[in-house]
This record gives sequence, structure tokens and C-alpha cells, in this order.
Amino acid sequence: MVNLDQHTEDLVELQGRLVLIKVGLLIVLALLGLRIWQLQVRDGDYYQDLAMQNRTRSIILEPARGLLYDRHGALLAKNVPSFTLYVSRQDVSDQAALIEQLHRYLGLDAAEVHRKLRNRGPAARVKIKDGLSLREAAVIESHRLDLPGVIIQPEYQRHYPFERFAAHLIGYVGEISEAQLQQPAYQDLNQGSIVGQYGIERTYDPLLRGQPGRELIEVDALGHKTRSISVDPPLAGHDLYLTIDIRLQKLAEELLGEEAGAIVALDPRNGDVLALASRPGFDPNMLSREMTPSQWQQITQDPRHPLTNRAIQGQYPPGSTFKIVVGAAALDTHAVEVGEHLQCAGGYRFGKRTYRDWKAGGHGSIDFVNAIADSCDVYFYRVGYRLGIETIAAYATQFGLGQSTGIDLPAERPGLVPTPDWKRKTRGEPWYPGETISVAIGQGFVTVTPIQMAQVIATVANNGLRMRPRLVRAVRDRQRDIIEERPPVVQKQLPVSQATLRHLRRALRAVVTEGTATQANSPLVPIAGKTGTAQVVALKFGSSKGTPKSFRDHAWFVAYAPDTQPRIAVSVLVEHMGHGGSSAAPLARQLIEAAQQWESDGFAIPLTHLVADNSEEDHD
Repeated sequence: MVNLDQHTEDLVELQGRLVLIKVGLLIVLALLGLRIWQLQVRDGDYYQDLAMQNRTRSIILEPARGLLYDRHGALLAKNVPSFTLYVSRQDVSDQAALIEQLHRYLGLDAAEVHRKLRNRGPAARVKIKDGLSLREAAVIESHRLDLPGVIIQPEYQRHYPFERFAAHLIGYVGEISEAQLQQPAYQDLNQGSIVGQYGIERTYDPLLRGQPGRELIEVDALGHKTRSISVDPPLAGHDLYLTIDIRLQKLAEELLGEEAGAIVALDPRNGDVLALASRPGFDPNMLSREMTPSQWQQITQDPRHPLTNRAIQGQYPPGSTFKIVVGAAALDTHAVEVGEHLQCAGGYRFGKRTYRDWKAGGHGSIDFVNAIADSCDVYFYRVGYRLGIETIAAYATQFGLGQSTGIDLPAERPGLVPTPDWKRKTRGEPWYPGETISVAIGQGFVTVTPIQMAQVIATVANNGLRMRPRLVRAVRDRQRDIIEERPPVVQKQLPVSQATLRHLRRALRAVVTEGTATQANSPLVPIAGKTGTAQVVALKFGSSKGTPKSFRDHAWFVAYAPDTQPRIAVSVLVEHMGHGGSSAAPLARQLIEAAQQWESDGFAIPLTHLVADNSEEDHD
């Protein structure tokens, strides 16, 4: 018989358990509902953003850099399409395997790739290699499933069509450094951005580099782009029209050949730099691409210092070219009169020392014009002593020596105009009168740069009006309109009488027609100038025969042409080549003759014509 009481009790117990289960299920469902509400309503935006971050990336789009043209519209720096390989670190789970694959497919140095990845944060997008060829980019794309986090980005690469020619003035670009990233001028840029590192590229980098853009992309599980969501395009940089004539620039560098030295050509009327050559040089295309440490070391440790721009950074004794300054000071202060004759017997006795003339037998009785023409040292020993170092220094400063010329290039050096105060402060010694005698012929402590001596001779040619050297004529915007024409800048009107300048110019013409620079005499154009020989070490018996080349004198020649209404001024410095009259003067003559022959083309084509000529040129 069934025990009804027991059955009833079991049923009640079961119903109680079912109630508990239902209550438990309701609690669980309530908790799940609450969690769903939290995820979808309260925290929905947060998780939606997180999900978006996991499948989207913000990519920086590098702008096309502004182009560089010479004064005739010849393209000096352009952009060529290229590919850059990046790695998105957050999409890489096995870094060692990825490095091995990149080494396998592209031959990249594993240690170098590891260093780049190690130095960046876990969410960084790291530039690994730029300048990939189309074939290399295709190889990476064909193995993209094996390369999580690897991105191939089409970008521009800087290219310099004239290679080594004009390298020191144009400069080169490179990836921004850690030190630059800390500077206010680069605050809007990121690791991997390309900026000017040298020359015009560096001076005018804010105008040239443009403004980066951004692209929001969707990526797959491997970090590869699947689609573009939005694009804020980059803005191209401004174009620059330079003052140089690339034909003169090439000729100047070819004239120097393998010799170390510099040639500067200016338009004395406005300060336009027509050529600024320095040798030895370098190929900016190589420096604008990623270099290995050993390649960089090879360039920076080259004993010939190819990265030194000798035109603005080489500091040399001016030798007898300094007689231009001393001569102007002497006539202007009446320390000597133009027709006054001084005696030269081949030496000047001062104290216990005899200061020798370059001409052992002396020049005899000689006046100002002939002293300049024949570069008589004894004449200038005497004149220098009459003037005194303070007066010489004051006039040298008026000519722009001992200070930067203001040319629009970085790292220009000022040279040195010595004074008693300078010597006392730097050496703790008094100034001796014999040192004034040495300075009077451009030896001793005085040093100058080739650009400074070009400015000195240009100032004489320009009736005492000293113009600031300039390399940029105009700036063109992205719509190809000229937005700024750079006007010439007058730095100084020399406090020297026009009579003094006339006498000086007459003497400088005599240097070429009958003096120490007859090798600069030209049938095509009348040239005026001054030779100089800068002593490197004192040579026994004054002879360089048998002397190692590194101990031989530097050769100087400064000139302008035509003799009346000058349109070009030139400074030539050739290291360790001896006499300026035989080594430097012929180079200046050839450059001036070429400029004279090419002048029918015009040294300054109207900018509107240049813009029209280049209307089809785009930033590629």
C-alpha cells in the first residue's frame, strides 16, 4: 500500500526545491541582465571604442616635400615614389620569428631590426626600412600572412638629380633624431618623420616639409589593412627658387677637381650667391637614405672631411688678399697717400727680426697701386705698423670679417679679427707690435672664410655697399603662386671714401693686367682682383720644393668683373697649392669667362616665367 503521507512530504520537498531553483535562476538571469546592461548600456561606448581600437589604426601620411630649383628653373631636389616598411608592435606576438622572416626575405640585419623595435613602445608603429624597391615590396606583400604587424606604406623619397654637385649648399634630409624631437621647432612631428639635416634643406625645413596627414584604417587579426575609414590628406611643402646657377656651380666644382678648397661667386649688386662650391664633397642621395653605422663612420672619419662646407666653415689666413682691407684703411686714414713711395729692399727690420718680402731682391721705391699690383709685403709691413692693430681690426670688421656673413646656411663660422683685447682674454698675453706686422699681410692670428672674402671683394666692386649673401630668391606655395620674393639686404655702407675705393679698384685691375695675377687676364672680360698665399707652416728658405703637400701654402684669388659695372665677384681658395697667381687665379678667370658667355641667358629669369615653365612639374 502506498504511504500517502510520505508521498505528500516528498512532493512538498520537491516543490520547495523547484522554488529555490526558480529563484536561483531568476537571480542568475537578473545578474546576467545586469551585466548585459552594464556592457551594452553603461559601458557600451567604452567597449565599442576598445573593439574599434583592436581593429583600427591611425596612420601618419607623410607630405610631399617642397621642391628646390636653381635661378633658371633647373630642378635641384625632387621627390620620387618609394615604399617604406613599418612594424606595428601591438600586432606582433612573436618578435623573434618576425625578425627572422624579415632577414630571410629582405636580408635585413637582425640585430639592427631588434634595436629599432626594442627602443619603441609596445603600441608603436616602427619604421624599419625606407627606400624599398618595387620588387622588395612585392616580396613582402606575397608573404604577408607570415608577417603579422608588417605594413608597406607608399611614400616619397628625396632625390637630388645633380648628385654631388651643390651638395654642401642644398644639403640632405634624414629621419628626425631624438634630440630634434625635444626641440620646439619639431613639436608637431613624430619618430620616423623626415626633416632637413644639412644645408638649405635644414635652414628652410619648416617651409619645405609641409604638414603630415592621417588615415584611419581597419585591420585584420594580423594587423594588415582591410579598408580605409577616413583620410585627412597631408599638405605638400613650399617650393624654393635659389639664387645659384647650376651651370656655374658645376663648373666651379669641376675646376676644383680633386683638390680640397672652395669657390664662391656672388652678384655684388644684390648678394645673390651664383655658386658656392666646396671640395671634397659627398652624394646627398646616399645620406638621405638609411645608412649603416659603418657607412656613416666611413664618411665622418674621412681625413679629408667631405662633410665640411669649406666655403662657409673653412677658416684660413687670408694672405695677401687681406691687403685689400689694409690698403683701404691706409688710404682712408691717410696713413699713406696713393702717390707716396715707400722703400722695399726685400726685408723690413723691426726689433731683432727681419720680416722678409716674397721677392728676395725687393721692389725698390713703390707706391700704393704698384704695391697692390705686385703684392709688396714690405710696403704693407710699413703701412700696417703706421695703422696699428686697432685701426686694422676696425676696418676689417667694417668689411664684414670676424663675423658671420648671414648667408642662409647653418653652421657658418666667423673667422677671426684679432685685437689686443682678444689676445689678453683668450691667451693671457699682451699684443706685440710684430704681430701687427704679420696681420698686415694676412698672416698671424687673422683668419677668414671663402664666403667672407667673396663678400669683401664684392663690397669693393659695389662702391662700398656690403650686401648680405642670399641663397633663396623666392618661395612658391602649393597652388604654384609666388608667395614671397626675398629682397636683397644691405648690411653696411663702408665708411670709406669713394676716392679711396676708386684708387683701390685701379690697383686691383693692375694686379691682373701687369701684376701677380696675369694668368687671370682675359680677352673676353676685364677682370680685377687680388692674389694671396696663406702660409701653413714657415718653410725653410721660403721654398716648398720637397715639402709634403699638407705643409704647403694655400692659394687665394679674389676678383670681380667686368672692371666697370661689375656683375660677378669670385673668391677662390685651393688648399696646399702654393701661389694664388698660378693656382687660384686661372680658376677664377675660367669661371668669370663662362658667366660672361652665359649672361645672355640672364642671371635672373623673371619668377613668373619660372612658374609658367614648371606648371606641369608636380611633387614627384
